[in-house]
Amino acid sequence: MRICSLLPSATEIAFALGLGDSVVAVTHECDYPPEARNKPIVVKSVIDHQRSSSAEIDKTIGERLRGKKGIYTIDPPRFREANPDLILTQELCDVCAVDYDEVVAATRSLARKPKIISLAPTLLSDVLRDIELVGKMTGKKREAKIFVDRLQERIDRVQEQTSRSEYRPRVACLEWLEPIYNAGHWVPEMVELAGGMDGLSKKGKPSEKVAWDQVVQFAPEVIVLMPCGFDIERAMKEVHLLYNLPVWSDLPAVKRGNVFATNGSAYFNRSGPRLVDGLEILAQIIHPEIFPWEAPPEAAQRLA
Repeated sequence: MRICSLLPSATEIAFALGLGDSVVAVTHECDYPPEARNKPIVVKSVIDHQRSSSAEIDKTIGERLRGKKGIYTIDPPRFREANPDLILTQELCDVCAVDYDEVVAATRSLARKPKIISLAPTLLSDVLRDIELVGKMTGKKREAKIFVDRLQERIDRVQEQTSRSEYRPRVACLEWLEPIYNAGHWVPEMVELAGGMDGLSKKGKPSEKVAWDQVVQFAPEVIVLMPCGFDIERAMKEVHLLYNLPVWSDLPAVKRGNVFATNGSAYFNRSGPRLVDGLEILAQIIHPEIFPWEAPPEAAQRLA
């Protein structure tokens, strides 16, 4: 089987199921596991995320979406060379991966018509379902079931432990800092499972711009920064954007030293198995009295 993964989370799923050798092409963002970086790249972004500021990235994305232009492009020669018989992609978010219609259009140039699996999870349960779907479609049904059961056990363990505490701190998860975006889809569910209360987002709903006044009125006791697509180093560089916001220093989370920067790209933005790692990180952040701090510095850091 020749698998072309056009979504970082799908790449993670494929490798987790032992399909690494079958993956023949990936995107420029497929960096986990490390072996994925050695695969041919058939999708790239038109935006330079490393050199552009958060405001510039947001502006460019907005302009391209309003102009009905994609943010990602498929490399036709490399795509044809990959010659996949299975493509893993998504229809959930135009900002997260190449547009589904563009994928379908690109397949018309292939010598054979591949099977396309489109993933569109909005909750943790959907992510687990997608893992089983990929397993079913690739002859790895048993492996997928075992893997999902282990992930579910970890989820249940966090929920069981946090259920012992009546304390539910107000938690603000921010997916972008200029402008401010909340963190949507599965993140509010993760906050709930980790024993917190997210008053800025709704489970299963996309992230969206949030007025700073809303954040102030919510008065979060914990703030978790998880900029979309950024690792911990880049996230830490974004922190200064918050310092000059009105009454930032008066927020309960800031006063108590409960502001954390995280590797959003690895543990919160992608709809893959490492969301369970993200859940465990959130539990350590929200309820340190229950969960000893084990998160490595490249995953999460408390701001000084």
